[in-house]
Amino acid sequence: MIKNSLLIYCITNKALSYLNSIPYKIAGVGQEHFPNNYYLANSLENIFYKEKYYSELVFQYWLWKNKLNKIKKDTWIGFCQKRRFWIKKNSAINKVNTINLKKNIITIAPKEWNKYESVIVNSIFVNNIKKMKILKRGFRSLIKDPEILFNKSKQTIKLHFDMHHGYGNLDKAINLLDSSDKDGFKNYVNNSNSFNPHLMFISKPALANKWFSKLFPWLFRCENEFGFKNLSGYDTTRLYAYLAERYLSYWFRKYTNYIEWPVVTLKHY
Repeated sequence: MIKNSLLIYCITNKALSYLNSIPYKIAGVGQEHFPNNYYLANSLENIFYKEKYYSELVFQYWLWKNKLNKIKKDTWIGFCQKRRFWIKKNSAINKVNTINLKKNIITIAPKEWNKYESVIVNSIFVNNIKKMKILKRGFRSLIKDPEILFNKSKQTIKLHFDMHHGYGNLDKAINLLDSSDKDGFKNYVNNSNSFNPHLMFISKPALANKWFSKLFPWLFRCENEFGFKNLSGYDTTRLYAYLAERYLSYWFRKYTNYIEWPVVTLKHY
């Protein structure tokens, strides 16, 4: 086995020619017809019919249920997306494009990772919200605590989620968490101004299994609360993916020895 071997699955809802140039496993989700070399999540044990609401999570679920236990235990496995990629630390993010993508993405796990259990995306901050946006989308939160308009420390993950993905939805979902995480996750979203986005992580298979074993049962419980019928538009159609994204940040920070790592978002593809 190659030391520091790395297995990355790139998840896409479109068949894109530039993905053929990268040495990753390409996974297709959605209703489009994909080339034969793409991994699909609509066979064996799957939740493919939920793709509209779960997005790339439908492939992660499929991998967990059907393939994860067949991957060698010392392999680093991870996920990226059609336009978001893990890159080398010395890459200039603003210069990465579809032409030079192959030479900038990571293909072998850096030795630096050997000191860690997981790799998560560099944090993004949510406490630089324009006052007008708070007035328009966060008025219910503002009524409870007027200080959020001026005090950036109070512009938290919770406020951001309430503004963009349905007021109160995050609280309802947290109440369905296992007791071991309920208070900790609530404290995290109510006090933290940053999270690790995009549902992207890298770890060894055993750790990925622990994560998925916590994530998906919780999301399925959330379905009993939110269902699918009333989820629509940007705010809530992908509600389960947005919930998972915030929980990922909390879970990997709490339970793993992690390192944050840069990713590039391609502007034109």
